[in-house]
Amino acid sequence: MAVEVLKNARQVRLVELRHYLAAAEGLGQTAGSVLPFAIPAIDSALPWGGLPLAALHAVESAGAGKDGAAAMFLAGILARLAPARPVLWCLPQADLHAPGLALAGLAAARLLLVRVPQEREILWVLEEGLRSRALAAVVGEVDALSIAASRRLQLAAENSGVTAFVLQRSGEQAAAASAAVTRWRVAALPSAPAVGEPGIGQALWRVELLRCRGGMPAAWEVEACNAAGHVALSAALADRPAVRQLRAAG
Repeated sequence: MAVEVLKNARQVRLVELRHYLAAAEGLGQTAGSVLPFAIPAIDSALPWGGLPLAALHAVESAGAGKDGAAAMFLAGILARLAPARPVLWCLPQADLHAPGLALAGLAAARLLLVRVPQEREILWVLEEGLRSRALAAVVGEVDALSIAASRRLQLAAENSGVTAFVLQRSGEQAAAASAAVTRWRVAALPSAPAVGEPGIGQALWRVELLRCRGGMPAAWEVEACNAAGHVALSAALADRPAVRQLRAAG
C-alpha cells in the first residue's frame, strides 16, 4: 500500500513538473551556441572559443568524499547560462547545498530538484527534461555513465537545444569512454592567504579539461566562482597542456 502511494505521489509531481515547463515554453532560447568563460587561456583551449551549448558535458570531482568544488564550478556555468530559465537538477540524495550554489550565482529559485535513488531513473529524468526547451540545462548526478547512455543524452541535447551535464561528486574515477563533448575534473586547493584581514583567503581550484572534441587536455589553477558565476585565473597560473605538466613532474 505504501509503495502504491509513493508511486502515485511521483506521478503527481511529474504531471506538475510537465505543466510548469509547458507554461514556460514561451521563454526565449539562449543567444548563440557557445558560453565563453571570458578567460582567454581557457576559451582558447576549447575549439569553439567557449563551452558549446546544446551538448552533453561531464564534470567530476577529484577530491575524496563529496567534494563541493565540482558542483560549485558547474553552478557558476549554470548561473551564466540563460539566467531567466530554470535548471533541472536530478540527484540520488537530498544533499545539495543551495546557499553554497547561490554564492556561485545560481539562485535556488531557478532549481527544479528531482530526487530518485536509482541511476537509471536519473538518466530517464534527464532524457525527459531534455524534451523541454523551457529549461536552461539539465544536470544529473551519477557515479558512472555508459557510452550508450551518453550518446542518448548527447542526441537529445542536440535535438532540443538544451545543454546537459552529468556530475560525479563521489571522487571516484569516471569511465573514459563517453559521448560527452567535454569532460572536466575539479579539485579544491589550499585557499590563498587572506590579504589585509585575518581569516581564510580566496578559495582556489584546479580545473582540468580531461577530454575535448578537437582539442587537447589542459589544466588551470583558478579562483573559485564569484557571485556572477565567473572564475578567474590565479596569479601563479601558467596555462600548460596536461602532457607537458606530466613531463615536468617526472
